[in-house]
Amino acid sequence: MRIVSWNCNGAFRKKFKAILKYDADIYVILECEDPRKSKDSEYIKFANNFLWIGDSKNKGIGIFGKENILLKKLDWSDEYEGHKVKHFLPFIINNSIKMLAVWTHYNNSPTFGYIGQFWKYLKINKDKLKNAVIIGDFNSNVIWDKWERWWNHTDVIKLLNQIGLESAYHKNLKEEQGKETKSTFFLHRKFEKSYHIDYCFAPIELNIKEFELGKYDDWIKLSDHIPILITIA
Repeated sequence: MRIVSWNCNGAFRKKFKAILKYDADIYVILECEDPRKSKDSEYIKFANNFLWIGDSKNKGIGIFGKENILLKKLDWSDEYEGHKVKHFLPFIINNSIKMLAVWTHYNNSPTFGYIGQFWKYLKINKDKLKNAVIIGDFNSNVIWDKWERWWNHTDVIKLLNQIGLESAYHKNLKEEQGKETKSTFFLHRKFEKSYHIDYCFAPIELNIKEFELGKYDDWIKLSDHIPILITIA
């Protein structure tokens, strides 16, 4: 099964044809518009098998599957101590593969923005995330760890490792967190302002046959992020 994750930087209706070159079974698209509210006939036709969540019709998380794929949203909690964390879309593929799509948000939290949001979600749903594939835009990297916080990127990685999940990028390229040689995000679309903030975490025993990152030159006119591709047995 081939899975692609991409933060499209909005207006996915104008960009979805570009991502089709991967011929994926599942597309996890961040910052995409709600197909139910779109007037674009081609986009609506493309989105004939999808899940979507978001705060506005213009930007959210979309899951798009081939016609023969069964997608079902999972009813996992997104509330931590009475406050909603975002954005997270848990789902299951063909009643067998659990996945969590991630697009972390600042969420008006001066303390628990971005990776703090995921840390809270992980604390709520830690047991459910065992044997799941987690993929998306985390807006985070070890290089931004702050020593006074106990929920840094490093702490999140440790929690994921405890439940048997590891980064597909770091496993395949044999690189350390924070020392990535390939970037996934380019601030203001500048190559010299690049960071690694998109990830796929998968069960250690999962057979990932292929891991690939898109190329800067191929995608920078469409988004400030490049796609992640994984193929699992």
